Amino acid sequence: MPVLPSTMQAVICHGPQNYTLETIPVPKRGPGELLLKVEAVGICASDLKCWHGAAKFWGDANRPAWAETEVVPGHEITGRVLEVDDDARQRWQVEAGDRVVLEQIIPCWDCYYCDHGNYHMCAPHRMFGFHRSAPGGMAEYMTVPTQALVHKINGDLPPAHAAFAEPLSCALHAVERATLQFDDVVVVAGAGPIGLSMIAGARAKNPGLIIALDLDPRKLDIALATGADLAINIAEEDAVAKVKALTAGLGADVYLEGTGHPSAVPQGLNLLRKLGRFVEYSVFKEDVSVDWSIISDDKELDVRGAHLGPHCWPAAIKLIEQGRLPMERICTHQLPLADFQQGLNLVAQGDKSVKVSLLP
Repeated sequence: MPVLPSTMQAVICHGPQNYTLETIPVPKRGPGELLLKVEAVGICASDLKCWHGAAKFWGDANRPAWAETEVVPGHEITGRVLEVDDDARQRWQVEAGDRVVLEQIIPCWDCYYCDHGNYHMCAPHRMFGFHRSAPGGMAEYMTVPTQALVHKINGDLPPAHAAFAEPLSCALHAVERATLQFDDVVVVAGAGPIGLSMIAGARAKNPGLIIALDLDPRKLDIALATGADLAINIAEEDAVAKVKALTAGLGADVYLEGTGHPSAVPQGLNLLRKLGRFVEYSVFKEDVSVDWSIISDDKELDVRGAHLGPHCWPAAIKLIEQGRLPMERICTHQLPLADFQQGLNLVAQGDKSVKVSLLP
């Protein structure tokens, strides 16, 4: 067993736009838990929106605060097992030295949703990186509680690539929610980490046509390398008109929204055909308004939400291990933990990066 230091570096959330790098004690593993050396943690768009103070996390007149202060952020986590006991070995089939990835949610396993197999909607909804009881991965070390979901992943992968299993699993769940058919025309809004992952998942389902939408030519080029058949730069072309021209005026069968920008929602409603399927994955910084009559009287659309990546982690890990995504082009920036603010800024800028990760 390695000799561990008594303290470590960690990012601490004190509230919106108040994150600091601090020295804190190395956590101690409890019975049945794991102790990990964190190798990489991705910065998610939701991390950025939490930092900005979005009502989704910090509450408003219509909802209570969900995030807590004095928390180590980060939920796109990969690390090496440093300490493991027999209970943990039996639970997760892991040994010291294994590289693992962690599902974001830590289910209670004893609520209505957990009892009905929908652990990703667990009522307490404890997640790594947002609650004091579940410190996240923006730290050198972390513990994994007994309720968590742990998956082994190839230890030879670059750490940032392994950590990408989290956003990829989320996107695969969104693709599953779309119930793709072989002849579907599928439009993916956004060619960031989630959108590119949606494209990879859709490609694995082999629908008739996959169309990527974005403003950034560089990201659209990656979208084509990831599996899109066609890329439309919405700054230069009318996406609704182009999609309708490609479908004899009908519109797309499926629209997967992965931008988190309010304008992407009416765009999707307008380019779908009647009886089409709209899958919303993004977390929005602000409220979004649409003409609901498009959903009902005009088109009778199926509008489906998607949250986290339940049951999709083995498939996500397999896609990464098999080299099915251009990971070197997707994982553009790896920074030391001390540069976390630069990482957040890169995610905010959008055109400067695709996937940004911290390497504690």
